[in-house]
Amino acid sequence: MEQEAAARAPEHVGKVTLRPFDLADVDAMTAWASDPVVLPTASTTSCPNPNPSRDALLAFLRDTVLPHPCFRAVCLSGAVVGAVSVTPTDDRCRAEVGIALSRAHWGKGAAAAMALSRAAVAAFGDLERVEALVDADDAAARRVLEDAGFCLEAVLRSYRAVEGRLTTDVAVYSLISTDPLID
Repeated sequence: MEQEAAARAPEHVGKVTLRPFDLADVDAMTAWASDPVVLPTASTTSCPNPNPSRDALLAFLRDTVLPHPCFRAVCLSGAVVGAVSVTPTDDRCRAEVGIALSRAHWGKGAAAAMALSRAAVAAFGDLERVEALVDADDAAARRVLEDAGFCLEAVLRSYRAVEGRLTTDVAVYSLISTDPLID
């Protein structure tokens, strides 16, 4: 019982906290989950169908987010402003991190960086590596990853098909369990 309460307690990162999602967060989630500008940047943290209805978001929360061990609400002064997830890959020592923030909170990279950093560090245990793939042209996302302590490893040319463009280059960033942590 105490372990369950501790697992639901928020992790404080300055004004930013990470906490498990709740079904009551569905309305806050619409701020980024139905935004066509946010969706392409949120590969592992977004509802699979674009412009989802409230019912589709509730189903996504219930069926995908709540059972996921490392899917957290990013809260700023207690209000849910985004999501961060760490998803294991087929390789047991590696996981992929993703973040989605309401567009109203873009440009405040310190909050996103701290959320990413906390989520990545919390995921370490049996993991050796946490990685993130971002559009190579998205300078703000790349800066957030670097501020969170992730290192650029490569740029994969013509790696991902994106709506409106045939393909896009993707930058690969990683954080290794032995890397120095950013406070």
